[in-house]
Amino acid sequence: MNHEHFMQLAIEQAKKAQKIEEVPVGAIITDAEGNILASAHNQTISKSDPTAHAEIEALRKASTKLRNYRLLSTTLYATVEPCVMCMGAIVHARVQCVVFGAPDPKWGAAGSLYNFSEDTRLNHHPQIIGGVCADECRTMLQRFFRMRRS
Repeated sequence: MNHEHFMQLAIEQAKKAQKIEEVPVGAIITDAEGNILASAHNQTISKSDPTAHAEIEALRKASTKLRNYRLLSTTLYATVEPCVMCMGAIVHARVQCVVFGAPDPKWGAAGSLYNFSEDTRLNHHPQIIGGVCADECRTMLQRFFRMRRS
């Protein structure tokens, strides 16, 4: 699987979020053959919905497309490490692999703050691949927050 290619598509989604003044996070979900099942970006502000993270939106779209909440043999690409809420949903959906760009030491649940994938108390353990296009993902977030503060 070409992780960089799919991360670039997630970055394009993050840019859509930024254009509507949302935190620039994007997500893509692919099946085992690399077909795109869903693409999404953050919409928490525009939808007035604290659960409208890019990952959750992508999970919803992929589940609707497959008519199954279990997203077996799928890979989720996210421009930033998924948070606790998103990783919980990823585990529930049985996503096989999570590929993320920038780590998130404040909210990350795929290895930074928490590591849901290695928690033996949970019944599913997705493979985690971090740091794909990390510099580009991190820079986009840093610029966004720098502009918000000024």
